[in-house]
Amino acid sequence: MLTGPAKLPPPYRIKVVEPIPFLSADERRLALAEAGHNPFNLRADQITIDLLSDSGTGATSAAQEAAAALGDESYAGARSWFRFRDEVRDLTGYPHILPVHQGRAGERILFSSLLKPGQICISNTHFDTTHANVKLAGAEPRDLPCPEAADLDSDEPFKGNIDLAALERVLTGPEGHRVGLVLVTITNNGLGAQPVSMANLEAVRELCQRHAVPFFLDAARFAENAWLVREREPAYSDWTPRQIATRAFQLADGCVVSLKKDGLTAIGGLIGLRDDELHATCEANLIATEGFSTYGGLAGHDLERLAQGLKEVVDPAYLQSRAASTARLAQMINDAGVDTIQPPGIHALYLNAGRLLPHLAPHEFPGHSLGCQLYLDGGIRCAELGSLYLGGMDDEHRLVTPAPFELVRLAIPRRVYTDAHFEYVASVLADIAKEPERVRGYRIVSSPPLLRHFKVRLEPLAAGPTAGAVA
Repeated sequence: MLTGPAKLPPPYRIKVVEPIPFLSADERRLALAEAGHNPFNLRADQITIDLLSDSGTGATSAAQEAAAALGDESYAGARSWFRFRDEVRDLTGYPHILPVHQGRAGERILFSSLLKPGQICISNTHFDTTHANVKLAGAEPRDLPCPEAADLDSDEPFKGNIDLAALERVLTGPEGHRVGLVLVTITNNGLGAQPVSMANLEAVRELCQRHAVPFFLDAARFAENAWLVREREPAYSDWTPRQIATRAFQLADGCVVSLKKDGLTAIGGLIGLRDDELHATCEANLIATEGFSTYGGLAGHDLERLAQGLKEVVDPAYLQSRAASTARLAQMINDAGVDTIQPPGIHALYLNAGRLLPHLAPHEFPGHSLGCQLYLDGGIRCAELGSLYLGGMDDEHRLVTPAPFELVRLAIPRRVYTDAHFEYVASVLADIAKEPERVRGYRIVSSPPLLRHFKVRLEPLAAGPTAGAVA
C-alpha cells in the first residue's frame, strides 16, 4: 500500500496528447437531433468528455508502444503469440488459451460450444452483449444478483455477488438439469461496477462442482475486482492484486475476457480453458470464424501490447490511483446533489436518474433523458442503464415492464482524463441538479429487435431539453 499524502498524483506522466472539441450549445442540440437523440450515434469529434464506455478507450503506455514495435505478424506461431500466451498462462493458470479480437467474440465461441438450446446460463448479471450471445446460442440467460444489490445507497462492500441461496435453489430444483453454465462477472458491470468477493466465488465453485455444472468467469475487469477485494475483504488485505486475480481464475473452470478493459489496449480478448475437449471444440470454431489459433483476429503488435498491459494493470500504484480518481469524482457528483450507487466502484459510476428526475415516469426514460441533458449542457457522452436498455417493450415500442432502477453509467477510460476533466463533469451535473424539472422525457421512434440501446432512435416528448449555461 502506498503511503504519503492523502491525494497522491497518478503514477505516470503524460507524453502524448490530442485536442478535444468544444461545440456550442446550438451545435450540440443539432448534433443530438441528427443522431436520433441517441448518444451512440454521435460522432467522436462532437464529444468533449466521452464517458460512454471504458472498453478500448484507454491510453497505452510507452512500454506497450515499445513492445508493439516488436510485433511478429507471422500467420502462425508468431513470437508475439508465445509472449502473450505465456503471460496469460502465468496470470490465470489455464493450460489452454485462445486469443480473440474482443470479448463478445469469445462469448460467441464459448457459448455456442458449451451451451445447448433450452439450457440456462446463470449469472450475477449478464451484460448486454453477453445476454444477446446466450440467447443466440438458444439458451436462457438468468440473472441472480445478491439481495444487497437492490439497495443502491448502502455501503455493502460486495454487491456484485451472485445470490448463493437462489443459485442453490435452481441447481437442486426441477430446472437443475437445464443449467448449462454459471457465469460470474467480475466486477459486476450491470449492477453498478460492484465487486465480487472471493468468498462468493469459492461458494459458487463448491456448488457447481457438487452439481457438475461448468463455472466460468467473465473477467473483463479482473484487476479492478482484485483491488477491491484487497481493500474490502480482510482475508486478502496482504495479497497483491495479481495474486488475488490468479486465485480467482483458479477457482473457475475457465474464463472469457474482453482485454479492452483490464488488458489496457484498444482491442483484444481471450478464452481460458481447462477442459481438453472443450478447448478442441472452441479452437475449431475460432479458426473457422476469427483466425488461426495463434492470432485469433489480432495483429502481432496487438498481442505485444496485451502482454505488456497485463503486467501493468495489476500494479498496485496504478490500481490505487485509478480507484482514488473514481472515488473523488463520485464525491464531487454527490456534493453536487446527484446520488450514485454506493460504494463507488472503479471503472464506472452510476447516477440515480430516477431519484434526480422524479417528474419523469419510467416510460419517459429518465436515465436516457439525463444522459442527453449531459450532452446538451456540456458535451458529455454517457450511457443509460434503465428502462430504455432493460425495460420490456411491446411491438409499438411502448414500455410494458420498467427496469428496477433508472441509471446512467459514467464509464471512466483508463489513463485518459485528469481531475480537471472530472471537475467539469461534476459542474455540469450540478447545474442540472439545480433545475432538474427542465429535463424532458423521450419516446422511441424506431428500434431494432436485439440490443435496442445501440441503434434506437428517439425524439423529445415536448419542445426538447434546453441547453444550459455551460458552453
